Amino acid sequence: MKADELNKKLKVYAYIVILLLTLLSVRLAVVQLFNNETYQTQAKENRIRLLPIKAPRGEIYANGGEVLATNEIVYSLSLTYLGVNNQETVIDNLLIIINEYYPEITREFIEEKVELQQYRLYEPITLIHDISWELVVKLEENRQMLPGVSIVVEPLRSYPQGALAGHTLGYIHSIDENELQSSEDGEYSINSLIGKSGIEKQYENFLKGSDGARSVEVDAQGRPIRDLVTLEPTQGNNLYLTLDMELQQVLQKSMENTLNQLQKTYPKAKVGSAVVLNVKTGEILAICSSPFMYPDDWKGNISSKRAEYYFPQTEAYDPMQPGAITNRSLQATYPPGSTFKMITGMAALDKEVVNPVKDYVNCTGNYWLAPFIRCWSVHGNVNYYSALAGSCNVYFQEMGRRAGQDEIIRVASEFGLGSKTGIDIPYESKGLLPTPDWKNELGASLTDSRYDRLRQELEDKYDDLLKKAVDDEEINRLKKKKENEKNKLEAQYQIDYNFNTNWQAYDTFNMAIGQGYNDYTVLQIANYVAAIANGGYLMQPYLLSKIASQNGKTIEQFKPKIINEVNVKPETISETKRAMLAVTQPGGTAHFLFYDFPEEIKVCAKTGTAQTGRAGDNSLKEFHGVFVAFAPFDDPEIAFAGVVEYGYSGGESAGLVARDVFKHYFGITNYLEAEESKNNEMESNNAGE
Repeated sequence: MKADELNKKLKVYAYIVILLLTLLSVRLAVVQLFNNETYQTQAKENRIRLLPIKAPRGEIYANGGEVLATNEIVYSLSLTYLGVNNQETVIDNLLIIINEYYPEITREFIEEKVELQQYRLYEPITLIHDISWELVVKLEENRQMLPGVSIVVEPLRSYPQGALAGHTLGYIHSIDENELQSSEDGEYSINSLIGKSGIEKQYENFLKGSDGARSVEVDAQGRPIRDLVTLEPTQGNNLYLTLDMELQQVLQKSMENTLNQLQKTYPKAKVGSAVVLNVKTGEILAICSSPFMYPDDWKGNISSKRAEYYFPQTEAYDPMQPGAITNRSLQATYPPGSTFKMITGMAALDKEVVNPVKDYVNCTGNYWLAPFIRCWSVHGNVNYYSALAGSCNVYFQEMGRRAGQDEIIRVASEFGLGSKTGIDIPYESKGLLPTPDWKNELGASLTDSRYDRLRQELEDKYDDLLKKAVDDEEINRLKKKKENEKNKLEAQYQIDYNFNTNWQAYDTFNMAIGQGYNDYTVLQIANYVAAIANGGYLMQPYLLSKIASQNGKTIEQFKPKIINEVNVKPETISETKRAMLAVTQPGGTAHFLFYDFPEEIKVCAKTGTAQTGRAGDNSLKEFHGVFVAFAPFDDPEIAFAGVVEYGYSGGESAGLVARDVFKHYFGITNYLEAEESKNNEMESNNAGE
């Protein structure tokens, strides 16, 4: 290559290099002089993280100031995913350590958490709340192989009374995506624990408080170096409930003991629920549903064993494996059985078709009109008092006939049956007060569904036969035969439709004794009985007495509220109260429960033995035990309603629980002390053996 050509090429390369250096210098000058502040801010933001500080939830107290829900400081495991190298390896190392303690935590679980927080990965992702000290130590020992993994100290919900009022308090659990999207911006994060049921859900806005935050400087791997600025969280407000701590303990312990005893005779008697109300205010003094709920089970990752306790893995409802997730005092519905008979009696009295003392009905063991529903005994001549005392089906079927279904439905509606009570916890069931309009709609739907299927079967049958026909003569014969069968089917349809959609006499007879389509919650039944006790005021049951700030200032005080002043004559209610008193007097079905009560504490009650109405049950041998009561007769204070599934007799199941509650409430015996003494004696005997 000639020297001149080489020099020319070198000059070209030199010019190119000078041009590039000039452009680079100009760009550098622009960055330094004009974009300096912008890039400094970005660099600063890359090394500073704003981390939330969880606010303690407000505490929950019983009416005597006893703590039902509080907070405790715990260690929680979190993962800062953003900025961590070898994320897959870190997760593998973490799983090796924690699976010894939490086998249910999987890679899929962690990846799902990361996915949910994909737009806020600079925040730590909480994996496990309330880890043990042993795991904390093990994680700290292996910190070098776990970049991005940290132990966070935070307040976490605690329920010091265990299962006491568990369904009522409800539980908190991880927020789901829908809840997060529907909340106000910044109100919650994907790591938040939120009220899911009971008081915790109903009053979430008062309990949750306001989260704080801290500004933290981190290194290149996202590990905290030092705190910069901290905004302290604000604890939620405290709630004071109407629950009486001792009465709640008595109710649950008595229910537990009663179920355990019943199961020796009735193995299916595994479920019970009960409510105790202040009849003058509607305050709920005690309420339970068994199997009990343990709210502490839910604040973290629930184990598969505990999940089975709440959600049994059965295709259909199995009485031998009842799930504990349902609050059966207000979510489940039951036929009221004979506890409905006061409604029928009041309907007849209010319509003036019977004199409660002078008019007698002769019970021979069966009602004399079809379908001849039997009575559980032969009572002979009975009036209102003796019929209710002996729970005579024949008498109340006759009262149902005299009053008519419309009057029974009216009185039941006045006392709130078939309507939500408006209690201040979620998921209350409405129940069912059957009416002719309801039956018309249901009957039409069921009849049409059945006959649509039969019509299609007829079409399919003859389509197949016609395809196989060999000549026109056979085709014509089959068509005529099809037309005849079709006409018969339509004629039968009209008969069934008219029968199924019209209210029948037997519907009234069944309703009158609390069977048939009647279906109510235990809370509804308790409230209706409380309205009889207080002279006709249907109160709204409530649990929250007041809301108070952390400094003790009352934010809101809750007062009794009347739902309805029933449109039933005062003398009708008075006669019914006296008839309910006869139930606990000699000869009454509940006398054996209250015979030893002091004279000044007379109890009014009603026993019930209700057919379950469940498919597969033996209608002659399997019954729910239903029981209602209030006391004292002269000036009622409290009312009780309870159901024991498959408890057979109300008096010998839920009635035992009512007796224990009333004895404790009125100071006749101290149930809790008696239980403690019995347990101490058993422990002493076991130690001696």
